[in-house]
Amino acid sequence: MLAAAGAAVLTAGPEAWKDKPIAAWSVEEARQVLTDSPWAKTVTPTPNGSGGPGQQRVGMGPGGIGIGGVGIGLPGMGRHGGMGGSRRGSNDGGSADSGPMPTLTLRWISAMPVSAAELIVHEMNAPSVDENDYAIAVYGVPNHTINGDPNSLGAELKNHAAIKREGKKDMRPSSVEVLMHDEGPVIVYLFPRSNEITRKDKVEFSAEIGRLKFAQDFFPAEMVYQDKLEL
Repeated sequence: MLAAAGAAVLTAGPEAWKDKPIAAWSVEEARQVLTDSPWAKTVTPTPNGSGGPGQQRVGMGPGGIGIGGVGIGLPGMGRHGGMGGSRRGSNDGGSADSGPMPTLTLRWISAMPVSAAELIVHEMNAPSVDENDYAIAVYGVPNHTINGDPNSLGAELKNHAAIKREGKKDMRPSSVEVLMHDEGPVIVYLFPRSNEITRKDKVEFSAEIGRLKFAQDFFPAEMVYQDKLEL
């Protein structure tokens, strides 16, 4: 009986934040929203060995920007508001062409519960998002020191990402921003809200970042807080 009760607690615990007002969320519950919730998923990419457009190099200079297999380290650059980040060296000790695939976190940062959780955990470098956009951020991309233009990288990544919905036309990002923080690069995909996503949609976000290729499902029917769709 005691074991069964313990199992029930474990089952109920992971989404305890659902039944609480945001002001009552603990730091741990907020972290859960940011890492393992309907708005946050982890994915292990597969190597992109197609040799197609997603493998072309973007940006020139020593090392280039690694759309073609070279890693995507980024020079220091600002957030939406122009606040500068710091330049970092390689932190994974290896080439982008070898080694295990990283684990990426995909976070639907335009959703209100996510922005609230970022405030609770004091995530000071959280990207800001225009209210007219859906925004998905990718965390965990390996950082390699390069010389190149992050704007060119963003323009290239834009061509290799989409939100797919069953029975509907694919949504393409209006822009992609590459942000550099001390913790590593964050890549933000922006999609106009004028192309509405509903609770009935099944959503797949797919993208290619250099040699990393991945796709992840999101379920709007689950992306609800206090009976309101939050995207």
